[in-house]
Amino acid sequence: RTAPAPGPATGRLRLALASCQHWEHGFYAAHRHLAAEAPDLVAFVGDYIYEGNGKANRVRDHHIPEPRTLAAYRDRYAQYKTDPDLQAAHACAPWIVTWDDHEADNDYANDRSQDLDPAFLARRAAAYRAFLEHQPLRPGVERTDGEFRLYGTHAWGSLASIHVLDDRQYRAWQACPPPGRGGSRTVGADCEERARPGRTMLGDAQERWLDGALRASRSRWNLLAQQTLMANAGRPAPGGRQHWTDGWDGYPWARERLFGSLQESGVANPVVLGGDVHAHYAANLHARPGDAGSPVIAAEFCGTSISSRGLGMKAVNAIREANPPIRFADSSRRGYVLLDLGPDRLEAHLRVVDDARRRDAALSTAASFTVVAGTPGLA
Repeated sequence: RTAPAPGPATGRLRLALASCQHWEHGFYAAHRHLAAEAPDLVAFVGDYIYEGNGKANRVRDHHIPEPRTLAAYRDRYAQYKTDPDLQAAHACAPWIVTWDDHEADNDYANDRSQDLDPAFLARRAAAYRAFLEHQPLRPGVERTDGEFRLYGTHAWGSLASIHVLDDRQYRAWQACPPPGRGGSRTVGADCEERARPGRTMLGDAQERWLDGALRASRSRWNLLAQQTLMANAGRPAPGGRQHWTDGWDGYPWARERLFGSLQESGVANPVVLGGDVHAHYAANLHARPGDAGSPVIAAEFCGTSISSRGLGMKAVNAIREANPPIRFADSSRRGYVLLDLGPDRLEAHLRVVDDARRRDAALSTAASFTVVAGTPGLA
């Protein structure tokens, strides 16, 4: 199966958005239902494998300890790929993939692990090599300088361009980490480092590439396939709002630069796609995050996990209530997002399975949204 050639922005694209499939947390019934939807493309935006082993409430077990070598990472991929529903999802359509943190180590940032392991770069190199060996990637991903360049644009005729990002390999370290550690945490207004200018999420080269790709695009729709929730998701707390430092809220300067590129490029019909947070979110992205009175510049659909457990609904409801641009939020169920694109509109269906602990879990739709071409944001 191949993509259509460039031409008039006609025809349709059915794209499935998926992420976060912890083997131990559940079965892959969501993949079985995804395959039955007959998508043209699958965009998997991170956490294909999980390096860590759970201690309780496991539905099934990883069969080796946490991987740190190339052989062990290869084994982890081999185990995941024995699942028949994941096999069906791979067989149903071509995949576009990027990674997040668990393909290597939870909450790593660039060259630093959360436990400040001095051997982390060797471990990361093994993880990257295993990803390259086990995922459908274009030639040339591995560069001569040791970089693994996943970011790039995939075109579906003239109907859609899918701009794939990598927010792990090039980012600044998370702000205000726990004492003696790396990684993320929730911080308040006392973390001045979070808003410091120059704290990048994508790195200079990827930022320049994305700005150029947006300016050059002539596609009707422009989808940004990246790892996590981009909408402002800070929560009220004594003394000010709290922000999670691993997501875009932890890198407000970088988010403002990206939003500036979306506006200044004049790119047509941008829609942001994400994963990572194990919850369905549908949101409007405003020119000034946190200012619902500023212009809407894009819609965002962040998909729930295939199997990985989510944050409790009490916390997710607090996020939604504190951030009016978030129109929908649900962390209670696992699933994926199905996107149907045509020249005039994009329809997003937030699919969920009733119980990821069951192989035969039933499918339903938690919510559906429309984006009308020429009008930024959710209809």
